[in-house]
Amino acid sequence: MSWFWGLGFFYAIHVTLTYGWLGFLAFALPNATGLGLFGWLLGAPRRRIDTIVASVQGPYALLFLGAQFFAVAITIFGFAAYAWLPLFGRDSVVGLVALILIACSIAHAVPLRGLRTIHGVALVLGLSACALLLVDLPRHPDGWTVPVHAFDERFYGLVVPSLVGFLLGPWMDIQHWQRALEIRRSGGSVRVAYVTGAVLFLGLLTLNALLAARAGLGVPVVSSDGLPGAYAAVAQAIGRESVAGATAAFVVWTAIAAATTIDSFYNATRWFGTSVTARSNSPLLAFVPAGLVSSPVWILGAALATAAAAIWANLSLLYLMMPFATLLVGAAACLVCETLGATRRYDSVLNAMIGATACLIFVTGYLAPSWALLAIAPLIGLIGALPMIAQILGWRATQPADQLIPAAERAPRAAPVPVALDRPDTVASHGFDGHWFVLRLIPTYDDTNSVGNVYFANYVRWVGKARELFFNVCMPDFDLKSTDFYILTKSFHHDFRREAMEFEPVTVRISIASHNRKFVTLAHEIHSEVNGLLGRGEQSLMFVDTVHYRPLDIPRTIVEGFLPYWPKVSPHAVTGEPSPAGVAPLGA
Repeated sequence: MSWFWGLGFFYAIHVTLTYGWLGFLAFALPNATGLGLFGWLLGAPRRRIDTIVASVQGPYALLFLGAQFFAVAITIFGFAAYAWLPLFGRDSVVGLVALILIACSIAHAVPLRGLRTIHGVALVLGLSACALLLVDLPRHPDGWTVPVHAFDERFYGLVVPSLVGFLLGPWMDIQHWQRALEIRRSGGSVRVAYVTGAVLFLGLLTLNALLAARAGLGVPVVSSDGLPGAYAAVAQAIGRESVAGATAAFVVWTAIAAATTIDSFYNATRWFGTSVTARSNSPLLAFVPAGLVSSPVWILGAALATAAAAIWANLSLLYLMMPFATLLVGAAACLVCETLGATRRYDSVLNAMIGATACLIFVTGYLAPSWALLAIAPLIGLIGALPMIAQILGWRATQPADQLIPAAERAPRAAPVPVALDRPDTVASHGFDGHWFVLRLIPTYDDTNSVGNVYFANYVRWVGKARELFFNVCMPDFDLKSTDFYILTKSFHHDFRREAMEFEPVTVRISIASHNRKFVTLAHEIHSEVNGLLGRGEQSLMFVDTVHYRPLDIPRTIVEGFLPYWPKVSPHAVTGEPSPAGVAPLGA
């Protein structure tokens, strides 16, 4: 039911009346085939859906969220522009908002398995309403006179976008990934479920084509681009004679289709957002509650605003469907290739720019009209996925020579780190050198053992001393008497390389190596001006509350203090060198 709305409901009416029965089949068959192929490929017996979902959620998050945004915008726009407003006028917008809120409330309160039951009941009610509508729908004089075909240049140009967009469409929809994962976990067959769903989907589209044929073309609605559209033909047929039974049946039929899409969107997007947020290492989550970040309300609000703007601008439904055949196809093709085993070579920014170019070409070809521009637009959108498509087809590029050398051997060798000091006679100096916190010291007799070399435990003590100074510089206002969290050492590792002797200048360096929501890993190195690298290692820090010692997410104070020094690989690293105003400079 949820897939029935987004890419089919009113467009099935329009394409039947505009291009005839063959035009309808050219739209409906790729749409249903794409749905079946998604389940068939993803549901292969040895394909681990849970592992794939965990792997692709993060890198393809913008694709999934973008597809949800456009699908919901299409739903709200189509229901409002071609059903609700033509029947009840613009003063009835409260009813439209109420339908959206009810659908979201159901999805918020009911898990996915509960939605399955609700959608099953809704399907029976919807089919009953559609059957009643076929009987009571006022017939236009030209009803049931849909030609076999009525092709024009736009139709020929839309063939390729329809094939590309509808075949890739299910892969963009996080709802289908959620359903496939749930079917596999419950012991069902993803292949059987989706092939059956594709047949059912084709049947639902056919019902709307029959409604269009009975209603007739009527008076096409001309959008702001000057092109006529038959999307509202059924609503117009009902409005001409105001048959109460047909009106009620049409409202039930369209409202069920819209509500099942919106509640599915809410449920799947919330599931997706919660999953991604739980694995995120973003320090922003220390400031904003994770539940707020993962909430589908943001996308729903943006989709509602977009639908309202499209209605105000008198656009047609095709402009909201266009991104599925242009903007999103490159990322979707990369996702399909990765699912089938290709190595990830996905560049989200590159694919977005290429997709935007494809959108412009599509709009130009649609308005001209030019079948060539329409046909080439989705192919241009696929350019960003060509490296991964080539892998799937067996056209593998020659591996660069430097990649043949093991990564461990390509890694640069550690070398002594020179530290510039204003005063060479400085005994104990500390401060930041870029992203590294540096402590310089000179061992004395107190640090050595009976043999004369530095006692092994003192290296650990020096690292601890450097860490405390690092904390003091980053969080000068931290007070153990008033803090609501403690910093604990979860683990510590040190790899000894060489030994230092008395009066041999030593430098201890500490930096933030990595982090997630709960742990911060500090890397350390100990260098000698005489013998070079003495050792290196890392330690993991955790945070607990001061009452029950329960683990905490990284506290806000830590995030604010450490933020300028996140590792460069972190998405939240400060670009360029940090400017630690007020921090003790090296050599002070």
